[in-house]
Amino acid sequence: MSDQLKFIVEKLNKEPFKKNFNLITFDSLESMQLLQLLSDVLGEIDPKHVVDIREELPEQTAKRMLSLLGILKYKPPGGTSDLSTFRQGLVTGSKPVIHPVLYWLLQRTNELKKRAYLARFLIKVDVPMEILQDETVADTNRQHEELMEAFKNLHKECEQLKTSGFSTAEIRRDITAMEEEKDQLIKRVERLKKRVETVQNHQRMLETARQLRVEKEREQSLAQQKQEQKIQLFHAEQKLQRVQLQLKDMRHAGVDSKPESLMKRLEEEIKFNTYLVSEKFPREVETKKQLLYLLQKVAAEPAMGQSDLNELETKIHEANAQINQLLEKRMMKYEPIDSKFSMYRQQASIISRKKAAKAEELQAAKEEMSSLERQMLQKSNQAQGMNGMEVLKGDEFKRYVNKLRSKNTVYKKKRLEIAEITAEYGVLQRTEELLQQRHEDIQQQLKAIEDKKGISGYSYTQEELERVSAVKSEMDEVKGRTLDNMSEMVKKLNTLVADKKSSLAPIIKDLRQLRQKCQELTQECEEKKTQYDSCAVGLESNRSALAQEVKSLREECRQEESHYHNTNCMKRILDAQLQRAKEEMKMYVSPDPQDRRKAFREQYSRMITEQESLGKKLREKQKAVRESHGPNMKQVKMWRDLELLMLSKKECFLQRPNQVIGHVVQEVEDRLVVL
Repeated sequence: MSDQLKFIVEKLNKEPFKKNFNLITFDSLESMQLLQLLSDVLGEIDPKHVVDIREELPEQTAKRMLSLLGILKYKPPGGTSDLSTFRQGLVTGSKPVIHPVLYWLLQRTNELKKRAYLARFLIKVDVPMEILQDETVADTNRQHEELMEAFKNLHKECEQLKTSGFSTAEIRRDITAMEEEKDQLIKRVERLKKRVETVQNHQRMLETARQLRVEKEREQSLAQQKQEQKIQLFHAEQKLQRVQLQLKDMRHAGVDSKPESLMKRLEEEIKFNTYLVSEKFPREVETKKQLLYLLQKVAAEPAMGQSDLNELETKIHEANAQINQLLEKRMMKYEPIDSKFSMYRQQASIISRKKAAKAEELQAAKEEMSSLERQMLQKSNQAQGMNGMEVLKGDEFKRYVNKLRSKNTVYKKKRLEIAEITAEYGVLQRTEELLQQRHEDIQQQLKAIEDKKGISGYSYTQEELERVSAVKSEMDEVKGRTLDNMSEMVKKLNTLVADKKSSLAPIIKDLRQLRQKCQELTQECEEKKTQYDSCAVGLESNRSALAQEVKSLREECRQEESHYHNTNCMKRILDAQLQRAKEEMKMYVSPDPQDRRKAFREQYSRMITEQESLGKKLREKQKAVRESHGPNMKQVKMWRDLELLMLSKKECFLQRPNQVIGHVVQEVEDRLVVL
């Protein structure tokens, strides 16, 4: 934890934050200051989040930070189980929550900046399907997705250019060097044109040379086309082999399969799906609902301390102990009766657990197989998109690996040869340098001797004369050879063109035959494919009809079963009522007074008699109350008048002087006596 705090403080003290913190000041920051610091770091990653949190509500601050952390793919240390704690800590500015977030953000700031920049353009808009039915909205959504794909490609190209190592200075130097080479080539072409203009029939020779170049280019293009046609033919043969193998497998499967086996396989699949739908999935849904209810209940409760946790643990232990005691009592109570069925119950529970485990294993295997198929399809599509070729399998891949190994051995040999040539070139270059240095020393000695003899420049003049004469003789020889070479070249070109035409004629003929064969194979493949599709459609229609029939039969069985249960319940209710009536009749006609007293008729008769006597007493009481209602009301009115009189006397007593107190008291006593 101390290393984490040191790293955070060190990063915050650098550019662009410059907070000037130490461990003590950073640890003493309050919750609002921590949240503002986290908002500043998020604002450095995404400029839209440069906000003063005092100007917005705490819910808005938490929502904004959680949305950006979700885009940046931040995962809390506790995993999904502590998400509510993480949200609550982020709202309150808790240090155990804020410090890991700051550490994670400051570790990879540049990467997160790039991710936040890309998120502004690559987050898809979630449009409901009913709104996408509108053509305008659908076109706009499609254009949005196309623009996103174009942005992805452009961003990838930009990143590749940034990491390719090319710089503008190097490109400028290359352009300058190429322009210089272009100027040199132009000058050389002009010099050659001036030399050729003096030769007879130079236009015809140039035209012949141009035709030779055109024929060579055509030869290269034909060779390339031939190679491409061979590759296409090879791929077509491979595809044909794969299709033939698939057709063979399907025929084999069709021969072995019978309607009974297909029905049996479909019944097994229907049983498995029925088990999943009726037993496994409802249990899982119920457990998920219970877990969700418990999590919501925990999230709704306030934060608990260690004492609350200890209290809950003690309650859990007590509840477990009570459950164990009740189980022991139940086992002791029902053990003699259930001893016969205990073995069968254990076997049934074991079989149900095995069934659930096998169903889960089968479900996991199916999911794994589907994911592997998706990955294989994705990889094959990526391979086809990268080099335009299908993924090799089996013997083809082995042949391709052997070919790569042979090429690798050839590459290693060539690499050794290049290394030897490079070493020899270094030795020769060093020898040339030594000879050049020795030549310069000899020239210096010769120049010194010429200066001493008074004939300076003699050797240079002699060398120039010899060089000029050698150049003149070479030019004469070149001029003589040029005419002979041009005539021989024309003859060779004519013979070469004729040979190439004669050699390419059978190849072109074979190519036509191969194209025709390829078309025939393609047509046959399409016919086989249509046959397969028609067979698959027939089987699918039969399966759907059988599935519909099974569904209708299951619905009918369910209705009959519900009708049976309803009838059975009504029968039980009627049996119970009939049994109760028989017992009532038996007790009613019994000679025993005790049994007769237990009958419902006797009980209801007693209850009716008691209620009648109670009603009689209540009517008498009501009559007495009605008779005494008038005098009682008169008495109540007299007491209220007395209360008013006493209040009036009290007020008068408080207002009169003290000397008449005795007389008033005597008068009040007299009045009371009169009343």
